[in-house]
Amino acid sequence: RCTVDDRVTRVAWLNRSTILYAGNDKWSIDNRVVILSNTKTQYSIKIHNVDVYDEGPYTCSVQTDNHPKTSRVHLIVQVPPQIVNISSDITVNEGSSVTLMCLAFGRPEPTVTWRHLSGKGQGFVSEDEYLEITGITREQSGEYECSAVNDVAVPDVRKVKVTVNYPPYISNAKNTGASVGQKGILQCEASAVPLAEFQWFKEDTRLANGLDGVRIESKGRLSTLTFFNVSEKDYGNYTCVAMNKLGNTNASIILYGPGAVHDGGNAASRVAAGLCLWATLLARL
Repeated sequence: RCTVDDRVTRVAWLNRSTILYAGNDKWSIDNRVVILSNTKTQYSIKIHNVDVYDEGPYTCSVQTDNHPKTSRVHLIVQVPPQIVNISSDITVNEGSSVTLMCLAFGRPEPTVTWRHLSGKGQGFVSEDEYLEITGITREQSGEYECSAVNDVAVPDVRKVKVTVNYPPYISNAKNTGASVGQKGILQCEASAVPLAEFQWFKEDTRLANGLDGVRIESKGRLSTLTFFNVSEKDYGNYTCVAMNKLGNTNASIILYGPGAVHDGGNAASRVAAGLCLWATLLARL
């Protein structure tokens, strides 16, 4: 808007050095620019659908009987934050270095922040367009949220999923007791990404599902070895092997009968302790 009085004989609106309107005559070829008011008290133009290129100085020039006068106004165009480029979901091996990118546009320039959305809640990670993780761990897997904020409008928020592969480790494998003629179940639980595949052995013989009255079921992190009708020959030491493309691990589990002496622990730890003892004795020799 430009306020004028009855002494004004000529009026014009300019954008920098470009004439938009002179009186009621339109000089601009931009259809978005229109005359809004041209009276004895006001000379105003209107810009529809403003974009960032419209930002800058606008000058109202008036001519009176005495001399020309100008009035200048600066148009500031605000733009809501918008994330224009962000990293895709990614899968990496544990120990790798990862860089996530989140590029945002807005006026004023938006602030970009990264948060790790884990089971423990939102953890602040970085205030930068680039998030660098060196030697990533399995605990650092999950969703990462990028937020672009500039207070013009609501933040723009996008997410990236980071999957961290790691080799299996057996988290639960306990010795189990069962009576002859009853059902006995051995369980082996392993954490791994990708999920582990399981195999069961007795001594050096791999067990097959459905043979010798046993059933092997593996689902997710858990594998079970079920004996439907336990006999004396079923008692003994079994080995659960968990494997994926990054490695494998195993644990020994004992199926024992009533009255058998057991410590409830993991037989694998006892085997490891025995090997260490033999190694120590051999070193002394």
